[in-house]
Amino acid sequence: MNEKITIIGAGNLGKAIADGLLISGLVKEQDLTLTRRDTAKLAAYSEKGVNVSSDNTEAIKQSKIIILCVKPHKFKGIVEELIPALNNNHIVISTVTGLGLNDISEIINKDISIFRAMPNTAISIQESMTCISSKNIDDKNIEFVTGIFDKLGKSVVIDDELMGSATILAASGIAFALRYIRASMQAGIEIGFESELAQIIASQTVKGASSLVVNSNLHPEREVDKVTTPLGVTITGLNQMEFNGFSPSVIKGVLSSYEKIAKVSKK
Repeated sequence: MNEKITIIGAGNLGKAIADGLLISGLVKEQDLTLTRRDTAKLAAYSEKGVNVSSDNTEAIKQSKIIILCVKPHKFKGIVEELIPALNNNHIVISTVTGLGLNDISEIINKDISIFRAMPNTAISIQESMTCISSKNIDDKNIEFVTGIFDKLGKSVVIDDELMGSATILAASGIAFALRYIRASMQAGIEIGFESELAQIIASQTVKGASSLVVNSNLHPEREVDKVTTPLGVTITGLNQMEFNGFSPSVIKGVLSSYEKIAKVSKK
């Protein structure tokens, strides 16, 4: 890809996106610009040859793709500063939680391509699940934008109304999955493994389980059935987890997070 990209607000997610773009080879260092108020925190990128700036308006002038990774309460002020420099050749991609496409379009108020994208931090290693919505389903740039995120993991196009749900299931979902790995590690230590070895075993096992589902596209229980034999140890462990609320706890956690993001969106 020969297009230049600017990431406005290069915090944790912004830097993860930058890492994925660079590792994938989608963008060259000199064609990528990162901005944040404290540019000292981007020194590692500057040393690689990435453009670093605290001037958002100047940063977007040479870029076609603008990825907004700012905090929700700062979004309007930052975007209003950008508006004079925005033109119909720009593609704006917002990763901001709680601001729908209508809200974003109303603030920008220009005839340009506007997208929302909700990746997760695994984008830094090209393993993100990214959900994308578009202001205009006929936008010729949809294929272009999804093509970028497909190189950084997997992407799906969804209705904008589902973006809050996507935030919980995909973005927050990384944290939920990591907590399972941590719990599995702790149990592994109890049954005899050193911490480092327990981490390797637990994390690779989760990666393998995920790959089985992704590659086969079968319901997870189809794979569960393969390892739950009558009177076996696996079904005993699974039943104990369910008796103690494993599935209900996960579901309740997801629903509680969704209720929280719904409140944020209303504000």
